[in-house]
Amino acid sequence: MIKTPILAAVAMAFAGSAFADEMEYMPPVTHAATLEECSACHMAYPAGFLPAQSWRVMMTTLEDHFGENAGLDEETRAEIEAYLVANAGRDLSGDGAVPQRISELPWFRHEHEEEVSKRQFEKAKSWANCNACHERAEQGIFEDD
Repeated sequence: MIKTPILAAVAMAFAGSAFADEMEYMPPVTHAATLEECSACHMAYPAGFLPAQSWRVMMTTLEDHFGENAGLDEETRAEIEAYLVANAGRDLSGDGAVPQRISELPWFRHEHEEEVSKRQFEKAKSWANCNACHERAEQGIFEDD
């Protein structure tokens, strides 16, 4: 006889995996320094959106962070880099590329290029503004709102 808690656990495991596969949920940033420093200018993007090598490059080029100087003291920089690398996503490119923009990743383009209307993009003003369309993005929920 199968017990209800076991069935619930199995169902949740499969549901969670399907949800993550669709990139509708990504564990949000929980690291205090990362939240403080990154969200001072933009949403603190989930570490799982980029592979470890991307975070390493980004964290060593903060003096020119997409045209802005986001430099940090070395201790804070190293702490944030360690958190991002430890929670990074897999390199799905297969070619060793080191993407710096989440919006340039194939899965991102697949999910957004045909679904986002001109009006929605004008509202967001940038692909980097997740919160404009995904109201719960900071909680890691990116389902279509």
